[in-house]
Amino acid sequence: MTVNDLPLISFFQRVFDPLVIMGMLYVVTLLSGYPFNGYTLVLTILAFFISNEVYQNLDPYRTWRSGRMGAYVADVIMGWVLTVGLLVGLGWISGLSAHFHGDVILVWFITTPIVLLTTHMAVRRLGGGPNKGREVRSVVIVGANDLGLRFAAKIEHSPHLLLSISGFFDDRAEDRRPAQLAHPMLGKMSDIAAYVREHHVKMIFISQPISAQPRIRALLDELQDTTASVYFLPDIYVFDLMQARFDTVCGMPVVAICESPFTGMNAMVKRVSDIVMALIIQIMLLPIMLAIALAVKLSSPGPVIFRQRRYGLYGEQIIVYKFRSMTVAEDGAKVVQATKNDQRVTRVGAFLRRSSLDELPQFINVLQGRMSIVGPRPHAVAHNEQYRKLIKGYMLRHKVKPGITGWAQVNGLRGETETLDKMEARVRYDLDYLRNWSLWMDVWIVLRTVKVVLSRENAH
Repeated sequence: MTVNDLPLISFFQRVFDPLVIMGMLYVVTLLSGYPFNGYTLVLTILAFFISNEVYQNLDPYRTWRSGRMGAYVADVIMGWVLTVGLLVGLGWISGLSAHFHGDVILVWFITTPIVLLTTHMAVRRLGGGPNKGREVRSVVIVGANDLGLRFAAKIEHSPHLLLSISGFFDDRAEDRRPAQLAHPMLGKMSDIAAYVREHHVKMIFISQPISAQPRIRALLDELQDTTASVYFLPDIYVFDLMQARFDTVCGMPVVAICESPFTGMNAMVKRVSDIVMALIIQIMLLPIMLAIALAVKLSSPGPVIFRQRRYGLYGEQIIVYKFRSMTVAEDGAKVVQATKNDQRVTRVGAFLRRSSLDELPQFINVLQGRMSIVGPRPHAVAHNEQYRKLIKGYMLRHKVKPGITGWAQVNGLRGETETLDKMEARVRYDLDYLRNWSLWMDVWIVLRTVKVVLSRENAH
């Protein structure tokens, strides 16, 4: 069940809120005495689509439906701050920001979340809440298995869906069923149709493996004599899911089992945030980078920038830049990781590695589109070829662009991975990042990185 089962909330989330945001810009512009020109129209259109996507992903209405108003208000404000941040970034990159009046934009930024919250509160008061007057629908689940139990638990923890589980139907013998069920066993699959008719069950969820197809087909034939809605729960949880979702290809329904989180709008949000942050950091740190380049050149013979082949997005080789910190520049079939007190590290290089300043040229890689600010750290090609044979799922970390910092690095796995266990742990964190990515997770990782770098943990 999704938020789309609640039409009022779906309308607010998809249409009304973005229209309020557009309308507020129009009203504020007119009240300020400035003309509503073509540039302002472009901004309203951008605000509509960006705010729509932001609030769809943030989903503040999950807290609205559960009555946690403080969390709901925080979500609405956070979503607006993110929308504003993306608009400011796009305006700065494109040069559109020069065509707007600062006082108009400031008033719009301040008043819009107030109007959004006021509108929602008014609707909530007039309607008595999003669930007022809605029917509680009865549910039965076919299959007392792990998937069915997991689904039942999610329904129990989602009271806003207004679903009431009557119980389970299952053909297995009693000794093969789970020891403890939160809901009663109502019978076998052959009993379902009669039970549904007698008790006016509204919804049936079938949680059966593909091997039960003949029984499922027979059940569906019997259920045609009822008015119940029937849903099939595909047992895709036997796989190690990564960004699983339903999709269509040429009109044919497909289920994504293992996919990159950066598709559609997510890809645009990720890229825009990378460009904005990389440009700001490069401009701010340009004097420091010039000083580092001079120190590297004067302290030891060799190039200032160390170039090494790494695996990037989809496992394609890329060239990654770093300030040279060692007396060697290994990029062959065998690459030895730097260790504590490594004699190959120069005096300037030791400082650069401890402070992670040697990574600064990788912001150029970000602007080139080869890397991201946050993502799995890229390893030397030689290390990739070694570990892909030893660690299950190792290459899945390349479904996204490599990052300057990552989820593994802020969880104590920065620097040398001298044992297979440490590399396996790093890969687990990398895959966890792919499964759970959000823009807020990226921001949190960047903030954690600053703390880790200042403490100089595991850097040598």
